[in-house]
Amino acid sequence: MPFIPPTGHRSPMTDIKKIKRLPQNDATNAWNTILPERRPHASLSGDIKCDWLVIGAGYAGLAAARRLAQNRPDEKIVIVEAGRCGENASGRNSGFAIDLPHTTSSNLDELNGAHRYMRLARAAIAELEALVGEHQIECDWSRDGKYHGAVTEEGARDMLEPFTKELEALDEPYQWVESDDLAAKLGTRHFHRAVYTPGCVLMNPAALVRGLADSLPENVTLHENSPVEEITYANGVSVKTASGSVTAPRMILAANGFSDQFGFAEQRFVHLALAASLTRPLTAAEQEAYGVEKPWGLTPANGFGGITMRYTNDHRLLIRQDIRVAMQQSFPRQSTTKIGLQHKKLFDDRFPNLPNVTMENAWVGYICMSRNGAPMFGQVAPNVWMATCQNGIGVTKGTIGGLLAADMACGEDNPLIADMQSLGEPTKLPPRPLVEVGARATINWEVWKNRREA
Repeated sequence: MPFIPPTGHRSPMTDIKKIKRLPQNDATNAWNTILPERRPHASLSGDIKCDWLVIGAGYAGLAAARRLAQNRPDEKIVIVEAGRCGENASGRNSGFAIDLPHTTSSNLDELNGAHRYMRLARAAIAELEALVGEHQIECDWSRDGKYHGAVTEEGARDMLEPFTKELEALDEPYQWVESDDLAAKLGTRHFHRAVYTPGCVLMNPAALVRGLADSLPENVTLHENSPVEEITYANGVSVKTASGSVTAPRMILAANGFSDQFGFAEQRFVHLALAASLTRPLTAAEQEAYGVEKPWGLTPANGFGGITMRYTNDHRLLIRQDIRVAMQQSFPRQSTTKIGLQHKKLFDDRFPNLPNVTMENAWVGYICMSRNGAPMFGQVAPNVWMATCQNGIGVTKGTIGGLLAADMACGEDNPLIADMQSLGEPTKLPPRPLVEVGARATINWEVWKNRREA
């Protein structure tokens, strides 16, 4: 039976696609700059052939390549990565591996969907945790759980209380943490109430990505600093970079937000830029003034208007706030600097007892969203599979998506593939100008509506 691509996705088997939008590394990612210097894998040079090509070395691409190597130990796998591992989008998130959906309802279908989501997320966490232990990846991997916090009484009532009802329906453990106790755990009185759940893992995401990249099986070759400039679909796939080419009969596309240029899933993704800042380590005196011993992570009750925060194992504080539409996946450096100054003000407002703490850096990371929250996963052509569009949950969704795409491509029987497919596929978006206007209007409205949760 001939291959039939998923609804809405064409199969460009004889096309030549020029890749014009490339990642831009501004070297601002503090998660990466605070780490020891790392030598990247050699960039692609010359013309090579392999059995499998993987495009993108984020969570999805690295997981896909590793699983391909396990499934096909006698075959050669090549990954091409546009930038340096740890500086790409996978290393720029806030460092949460989240095991729970934020929103569900008592509807049976939605509860079943939530259980599938949790199976996928927890399988990803278990896979990463095993690799961190096996390869001794130093990334501050820590099962600290997380707080889901509200600034106002209204926020707790409207957003946290329904969340706890969903957790009860899912038979998931949680704890309410009230004002005084919450202040003692976080070192700030900014939050009114929070719901604590124990399953989330915190880490330095850049260190995790670097460790995963540097511990790949022997039959995997990774080429960093090798952005794809052209891809041809004929007799397999062939990609060209500035200094070489790779030809393979099969490919897994895992370039996340940049994947829509490769002939599949066009007009399906919204690209957003999220900004964060990380402080220098607190001094011993500042740690005493701060008065908090255990690391913690907090996600806001409202993801648009609120602020994501963390206290790390090495005594730094993170603030992530500011979300903007960025369809070109680029952001002016001066704007990032300005946002960093805003983050410093937010920090001072929340931690007045730490007035002299400075920020290491402010940076922007890009997330890829679909209109209906679905990932782009599965076979899109006879010799092409995709694991992209993680909708802001890249650590877990990217890892499990890449792993399962590799199992699917190899014909391996994995019951989690059905769970992944049940999430659906991205729906088509209106023309880009309408998307940008609509997305900006939605974000601005949500930020204004929930401004008291900032």
